[in-house]
Order: sequence, then C-alpha cells, then structure tokens
Amino acid sequence: MTVRARIVAYGLAVLLIVAGAVCAATLGGQTGEVLALVLIGLGFVGITGLVFLEVGLSEDRERDRARRARERPSLRLKRPRSRLDRRRGERRRLQ
Repeated sequence: MTVRARIVAYGLAVLLIVAGAVCAATLGGQTGEVLALVLIGLGFVGITGLVFLEVGLSEDRERDRARRARERPSLRLKRPRSRLDRRRGERRRLQ
C-alpha cells in the first residue's frame, strides 16, 4: 500500500466522521441523529479496518525479512548435522 493510498483511505474515513458530526449539528430531529450515527460509525469502522490492515502488512514484511535472512548464506562455517539412526516415535537402537 503506497503512502498516497494510505492518506486517501484515512482521509476518507475521517471525512465520514466529520460529515457525520456536521449532520448531527445541522440537521434536526431523528434524521440528523440517524445520519450522524451511520456516517460516524462507518468512519470508525473504516479506521479500525485500516489499522488492522497496517498490522497485517507489517507482519508480512517482517516475515519476508526473516525469510530472506534465513536464505542468505552465513559467513561462518557450519558442520553438517549427522543423521540420527532413529525417527520420531521409534525407540533408540543400541549398537
């Protein structure tokens, strides 16, 4: 998600909240209250969804960074691991 897309998405959510507040202040009666409730609710749901999206994207970036670090060859020499004579669930064989 680009910076511009983030600005637009959060801006639209804030705009819904502001529009709901303006409707509550200017329109009288039940119509203004219902319209304000709907617009403000949609704005807050949008912001909450965007925050969860940001968290998910940051976790994806961290997972990708860790995967690339694992795939990168290490500078220190590693001994090859010896293979065990048994597998999980099997008893150890004495020689």
